[in-house]
Amino acid sequence: MDKTEVMVYFKLQADDFPLEQVTERLQIKPTKIFKKGDIIRKISETENFTRSYTSWEFGTEYKESLDTGELIDQVILQLRDKASVINELKEEFGLECRFVIVIKINEGCTPSLHLDIPVIEFAASIKADFDIDLYANPYGESY
Repeated sequence: MDKTEVMVYFKLQADDFPLEQVTERLQIKPTKIFKKGDIIRKISETENFTRSYTSWEFGTEYKESLDTGELIDQVILQLRDKASVINELKEEFGLECRFVIVIKINEGCTPSLHLDIPVIEFAASIKADFDIDLYANPYGESY
């Protein structure tokens, strides 16, 4: 039986920007990066599905959890003292920033989703929005 899993990450994105400079200035190793034009998957021998923007991401892997706040705090703890650097990078490279919360609900076990005041204040200080993705897998009841 699969358990409910949660993943949280922060991302900086734009059409194109120097990923190495972002990593160097934030002094945080990203968990994922990609450049505009990178191949996502091959569609055919002559056609590919490619990335439409460049992205620098830092976050957690999927973790069994019924508390999204615990994972949000893990990510923000690493970023909290970097607000001024994030804002400088945003202005210099035209970046957008976002927190992404991905929840895979299994067996009907839904996690709590609470954004406390420090999280909201930090997100506001860097003008980040939140993207919440929910994937509810069936849990065996007849309809």
